Amino acid sequence: MRNVARLLPLLLAAALALTASCSEKKESLRTRVMVTGESDSKAAPDTAVVVLSVVTQSKGALDAQQQNARKSDAVIQAVKQAAGANPDVKTSDYSLEPQRDWQGSMPRILGYEARNTVTVTTPALDNVGAVIDAATQAGANSVESVSFILREGDQAHGHALADASKQAMAKAQAMAQALGGRITRVVEEREGNFPETAVPSDEREGYGISNANTSALHMAARRTPVPAGTLTVRSQVYRRREVETHP
Repeated sequence: MRNVARLLPLLLAAALALTASCSEKKESLRTRVMVTGESDSKAAPDTAVVVLSVVTQSKGALDAQQQNARKSDAVIQAVKQAAGANPDVKTSDYSLEPQRDWQGSMPRILGYEARNTVTVTTPALDNVGAVIDAATQAGANSVESVSFILREGDQAHGHALADASKQAMAKAQAMAQALGGRITRVVEEREGNFPETAVPSDEREGYGISNANTSALHMAARRTPVPAGTLTVRSQVYRRREVETHP
């Protein structure tokens, strides 16, 4: 009995040491992984933006300016009628510059060029061709660009964001399984948007119209075709997750 009493403290100490050792071996490891998810969503544009210019030239600055004012007013009135309901028509740029002859030792002014750039924003996508035709008939001699945008894109953005989040989650789960562990928490989560993604799927160059002398009858018979196409809304999600593994 005395021997047993003497050995009991030693056995208890050994048991405690073994328990501590097992506890240390079972301690989990935590690793952080970074995953991304990216998704595109197609949507029809809801707004058209047409940028037009009225360019006039004359030997005198005042004459070039006055000619431009008359033609610009006619163009603005014409596009307002052709653009449909509630168009936003405004001057986005204006310039009056001398045209110089750089030959010789001293440049001389040959005349002046006035340029008035008008931006037309309209929700009536079917009227874009009519806007271009009406503008050129009224005196616009340059169509700088035609673009289609998505002002009310919450629904399309929501779909893209949801798909991107699912993709990121699937990647994180796959990495956790490969490590033999499980996801415990989200450490960081943020979203990145690409502004260049809202581009028509059938990309178009800007219309360059240098000669607007086509007869009104011909213009009325053949309206300029400008299909809107579709837009691509892209979302990207970044997630940093903590993965718990056991050795």
